[in-house]
Amino acid sequence: MGVIVLGLMLLSLTIWLGLLCFWGQFWRTDQQLEVTETQLQSLPVVCAVVPARNEAQLLPTTLRSLLLQDYPGSFNVFLVDDRSTDGTANFAEKVAHAVGKPQQLHIISGEALPSGWSGKLWAVEQGINSASKFTPDYFLLTDADIEHDPGNLRRLVAKAVQEDLDLVSVMVRLRCESFWEKLLIPAFVFFFQKLYPFRWVNNPNNSTGAAAGGSILIAREALERIGGIQVIRQALIDDCALAQAVKKSQGDKENTPFPMPNAPCPMPNQGRIWLGLSSLTRSLRAYDSLTTIWDMVARTAYTQLNYSPLLLLGTLVGMPLIYLVSPMCVILGAVWGNWAIALTGLLGWLLMTFAYYPTIRFYKCSPWLAFSLPAIAFLYTLMTLDSALRHWQGRGGAWKGRVYPSSDNL
Repeated sequence: MGVIVLGLMLLSLTIWLGLLCFWGQFWRTDQQLEVTETQLQSLPVVCAVVPARNEAQLLPTTLRSLLLQDYPGSFNVFLVDDRSTDGTANFAEKVAHAVGKPQQLHIISGEALPSGWSGKLWAVEQGINSASKFTPDYFLLTDADIEHDPGNLRRLVAKAVQEDLDLVSVMVRLRCESFWEKLLIPAFVFFFQKLYPFRWVNNPNNSTGAAAGGSILIAREALERIGGIQVIRQALIDDCALAQAVKKSQGDKENTPFPMPNAPCPMPNQGRIWLGLSSLTRSLRAYDSLTTIWDMVARTAYTQLNYSPLLLLGTLVGMPLIYLVSPMCVILGAVWGNWAIALTGLLGWLLMTFAYYPTIRFYKCSPWLAFSLPAIAFLYTLMTLDSALRHWQGRGGAWKGRVYPSSDNL
């Protein structure tokens, strides 16, 4: 038995060494928008599109932050009221008048959801269609629960223009106040970065594509090139689907809005995207209980696995191997008096703690939480299993009072 346990521990340790050395340095938090130089020699026209469904409570803060961006160029906000029942549109109008920006806000009453569309993407499609009359150079796609730092748009545009990017996105700082948020939200970001290492996403010669839906700036030309929002109209993980479509599309430096002569040259058939963290722009969406976080993860976890039972089985085997074997070996080695197993397990545990610590520090949580990654990974494994069970029971994709059936084309 000891030989088998030691063998599993060495395999787990090898995996962690491989992740740390060869997996895009996913554990680092150095890809941040706030380090971008924001001097603009040109001022592209930007239109923001905000899908809003029953967001009246948050709009006084979030919409206000969007209307008060310090961007010096032409900027208009198109808020799509997705058939809300809480007076979202009225609150939005009041916010715009309160900050003296009524002419900058355009409220669109959302039409009935057609077959084959997710609710959010249908709202985004309507907003883009209305905003197109301004012939914007860029669309800012953002959620109604995002409180934007005053310089967020200026930095996004500067990043896009200076590096000749088709899409720039930031994973905004998620709310991390309650016990469950502090325990599980940093890990959500950590696991996302492990799935989509930001350095790979930002490398024009790597095919990895990802974005964070809370704040996406996309060039109109790039959106038209991929065929518009309708090409991802059924996607539940719409942000990553959009980024992947842009990165796979054929880039054309001659037709980009403001090409830069020294911009990196992507491989053929590759668009140019960038994804990073933001320390200032933040989400106000509260996940203050285990249930709310569980539902948030379970809504799309099985989608992330492409509804594949084989990938699910791999996850159910791989997650314990990567995250649970080390602490179990520490315990078993101490009980058996086998210090080779115990010390090897401790080394593996320290490696994963080392990898997780930068994310814990970014979210300003207690450093001791970095040691809790094995327990957190166990919970996320259960959430993934529950996501599959919900899918098989026809309850997958529930959001804002709607349940979206899966599709093999997602």
